[in-house]
Amino acid sequence: MKTWKIGIAGAGMIADFHARAIESLPNAKLVGFSNIRKEKAEKMAQKYGVKSWDTISSMIQSDEIEMVMIATPSGAHLDPAVEAARYGKHVLCEKPLEIQLDRIDQMIEAHEKAGTYLGGIFNLRYNETTRIIKEAVDSNRLGVITYAAVHVPWWRTNEYYEGWHGTWSLDGGGALMNQSIHMIDLLQYMMGPVENLGAFSSKAGHPQIETEDTAVSILQFKNNALGLIYGTTASYPGQFRRLEITGTKGTIVLVENSLRVWQFAEMTEEDEKIIQEHGKIEGGGGVADPAAISFENHAKNIAAFLSAIDEGRKFEIDGTEARKSVAVILDIYNASKDKKIIQNK
Repeated sequence: MKTWKIGIAGAGMIADFHARAIESLPNAKLVGFSNIRKEKAEKMAQKYGVKSWDTISSMIQSDEIEMVMIATPSGAHLDPAVEAARYGKHVLCEKPLEIQLDRIDQMIEAHEKAGTYLGGIFNLRYNETTRIIKEAVDSNRLGVITYAAVHVPWWRTNEYYEGWHGTWSLDGGGALMNQSIHMIDLLQYMMGPVENLGAFSSKAGHPQIETEDTAVSILQFKNNALGLIYGTTASYPGQFRRLEITGTKGTIVLVENSLRVWQFAEMTEEDEKIIQEHGKIEGGGGVADPAAISFENHAKNIAAFLSAIDEGRKFEIDGTEARKSVAVILDIYNASKDKKIIQNK
């Protein structure tokens, strides 16, 4: 089995999750870190007993590296992703892939031209409950789906926003682009494309930031189901994330990684087993602390990416797939700015 030599671009909190995930895999080797501030890369390198580079470019260009994990601020993903393609290196990038669609398209084009792989980190897709729900949706167990929604009622302190978070240039948005994007990815993964939407957003809870700390969007999917997205970082003390899908023959409610409702017009013995095995709350999911997540799903995400490369097949969260959630979020931002509403008088 090939062991992939991996370098991490970025040396912040999420880079630490990437490092732990890489070290847990038998076919991956963490070679080192790079960062725009080289002292941060050196500190992370010392923690893991690996190498550090003075610049991200020098790491990408190194013959020691075969794959690059991008863990820089969201609005700084484009340059290392394109440079990696130029040097024949595969890239797995932390969410969002980038903060504008034209920048994502440049990343996709660079890797298509180079024949290298570009993938996104959407680690919630690797929960067992995600697989179970997707199978139920695809096999029409819910009948005609009429409504689907995600809720991400989280909390972040003012101190959290003292750096690049909550800026348009590097975060690309607020509660939606940073915190809620995983659940928005799950929603479109389950439901398919969004055809129409309207939205409101505000920053009432953190008025000092540039972006939104709360947003609500109503949706109409291409399959005619209606939906809702609610994301915030101004809901003290933070509550569990939630996915709800309902239709003419069933309802599913996922809270964190727990199936709180799993009910269909036609129940089976397998359904009873699913309820018993997946009906308990698992973890807090970073509702108030962004570091309060596990690295295990990151490891599954990386493992799936490497497996796709080894087998020469398409990665399930390639650039085109990872682009979809960003497109939805940018549409919500645009709808919120337009403020096109009907006033009842």
